[in-house]
Amino acid sequence: MGLKQTDFAMNTNIVDRDEAPAAVANPSPRVRWMLISLSLSMLLPSLGTSSANVALPTFAEAFDASFQAVQWIALAYLLAITTLIVSVGRLGDVIGRRRLLLAGIALFTLASAVCGMVPSLWLLIGARAVQGLGAAIMMALTMAFVGETVAKEKIGSAMGLLGTMSAIGTAFGPSLGGVLIAAFGWPAIFTANVPLGIVTFFLAYRALPIDRQASMRDSGFDGLGTLLLALTLAAYALAMTIGRGHYTPLNAALLVASAIGAGVFVFVEGRVASPLVRSAMFREPMLAGSLVMNLLVSAVIMTTFVVGPFYLARGLGLDPAGVGIVMSIGPFISVLTGFPAGRLVDRLGARAIVAGGLAALAAGSFALSLLPAMFGLAGYIAGIAILTPGYQLFQAANNTSVMVDVRADQRGLVSGMLNLSRNLGLVTGASAMGAVFAVSTAVTDMATAPPDAVGSGLRTTFAIAGVLIVVALVIALAGSIGAQGRSSNAMEK
Repeated sequence: MGLKQTDFAMNTNIVDRDEAPAAVANPSPRVRWMLISLSLSMLLPSLGTSSANVALPTFAEAFDASFQAVQWIALAYLLAITTLIVSVGRLGDVIGRRRLLLAGIALFTLASAVCGMVPSLWLLIGARAVQGLGAAIMMALTMAFVGETVAKEKIGSAMGLLGTMSAIGTAFGPSLGGVLIAAFGWPAIFTANVPLGIVTFFLAYRALPIDRQASMRDSGFDGLGTLLLALTLAAYALAMTIGRGHYTPLNAALLVASAIGAGVFVFVEGRVASPLVRSAMFREPMLAGSLVMNLLVSAVIMTTFVVGPFYLARGLGLDPAGVGIVMSIGPFISVLTGFPAGRLVDRLGARAIVAGGLAALAAGSFALSLLPAMFGLAGYIAGIAILTPGYQLFQAANNTSVMVDVRADQRGLVSGMLNLSRNLGLVTGASAMGAVFAVSTAVTDMATAPPDAVGSGLRTTFAIAGVLIVVALVIALAGSIGAQGRSSNAMEK
């Protein structure tokens, strides 16, 4: 590797992973500031999602628009992240992660300022899409930097820290958004990101290592593959989100378009000189299994956000304030358990913690299917209290197992794929599991569903969620057995 660390203020170095253990075992101010800048880069996109969602009713009133129209304020942000996160991760591998991350932070910050000043709904939606592009860059490259600059034996702790920061944004974004709207009006939920974005940019500029010399000419960038993947993912995300659970011929057409797009993308990637995603990556059992598990787990986690409010309001009769308090319990537990989960990964190993996290997720899902019928609100909270730590354990361990040994020129791409699988799981969970809940209640109007019907829907939905997690656990155990077999064969040779 050969490049040595120089003074923090000069920032003319790159930290090689082979040199990182000593630095991380005895953290220097430079390493601490690096982790702080990466943590803020993970916090900002999370705040951008959760703080804006709480303002949708306010947007409808401010712009005199329907709920379906203002929903695009949230959807544009999500679509931008989902469709571009793999491509920007690969672009960071090619042109340099530091310069692209700085551009992403600047873009997110500038778009946040524009969101707070636009005079019309559709300009706000456009600015939110640009903000989502900045968020995609930050999400894709933050984990890639951890894989590059943190020692192997400390990656779990770093991933746990990033998980904690994401959970903080999810947990406190709605309450922060509500306070800002009440005090200063809806523009404040966007402009509040500006000072935090400026601080993040400054810290990242000073702390992150200078990029190795790379160029588009030397490494190559698959522009056609990037466009095809973005269009395919956009079609799928739209098919899963428009209509709010009421599937129409348009949803079906978009699903067909996404399937055709996926086929064309695979065909093209097998024939270009520098493909965006090499097919050989999906033949690697560990990576393929991790992506599938990540998707399944994310779909189940989204189920709690889709089904939970209906059950608490219609099934238990809680008022909006009560629903908000109970819904904040899961994210608050995530804040408390994220970093300890990462430490546990470093101590016991990623494979064991992946299995343990999935076991807890399965137990929590089945508990949510059974306990609320027995104990009401206490049973629901107990299920969430089991499910949420399992999610943090799984995330820290799964991200660590993937990123710890990935090639240097693939870290941005693989990080983007991990984030993509998570986002696809969230989108799919919101649509598919929401549809399961609606069907299992056997009512046509969820707003007037009787408590018994809502309780029945909860039981069925989380029973299916538990089965999905069991499938993920089987994948994890099969991958672990396969890895042990390959290790034994290597030793015999």
